[in-house]
Amino acid sequence: MVDTVAVLSDIHGVLPLLEAVLAEPDVRDADAVVLTGDIAFGPQPARTLDHLVGLGDRVHWVKGNCEREMVRFARHPGADPAFPIGPWSAGQLRPDQVELLDRLPATLTLDVRGLGEVLFCHATPRDDEEFVFVDSDLARWAEVLADVPDTVRTVVCGHTHMPFARLVDRRTIVNAGSVGMPYGTTGAQWALLAGGTAQLRTTELDREAAAAAIEADCEFPELAEFLDFYVRNTPSDAEVLPTFKQRAASTS
Repeated sequence: MVDTVAVLSDIHGVLPLLEAVLAEPDVRDADAVVLTGDIAFGPQPARTLDHLVGLGDRVHWVKGNCEREMVRFARHPGADPAFPIGPWSAGQLRPDQVELLDRLPATLTLDVRGLGEVLFCHATPRDDEEFVFVDSDLARWAEVLADVPDTVRTVVCGHTHMPFARLVDRRTIVNAGSVGMPYGTTGAQWALLAGGTAQLRTTELDREAAAAAIEADCEFPELAEFLDFYVRNTPSDAEVLPTFKQRAASTS
């Protein structure tokens, strides 16, 4: 059993934002740090993975859809990408890092004091790519949680880059948001499980300095556009929600 868990989701290879979150006292002192997927798909993939591996066994890893994509791009370089940074970031990884991502579990369950069994996943417990939102109806939530054991009363996810916490038929659902590509806030988003509660947190930092640090370390050809959209000027949740809901409707 662990007393405190810091949840970091959707880091997306943005090392300065990850470092800022890891420096938070509640993250530094947490018994466990859980990474709920989409860890390295971004401008600093190899350094991000090395930094997290260096934290040792306190870190627990979960595979997201971007881990699957990076492994696919690394092993099949001609694969068609949805986002150009995907094959580029996969190409920066060493073989041992590709193997690390490939071996990650789709879900993880930890016994957390005050919360009992907590299931961690990327998007939903059954699928690393499907969308559910804070305002998704109970029927939709019942569908995506159908195979979750009754003993699990808290589910923690990411994927949408927008944090929320809500009840679903006596279960607590927590979305930790995104460390590296947050939507709706200017700071890096994460969550803390402690004292029987789930707390949504945001870490503010100098985003221009973060962008400059990435520029000095990354040779991705389309880096300027990436930094302008995701680091210097983060999009509003109102901007991205309609697109995500369209995508969710087209795949349901």
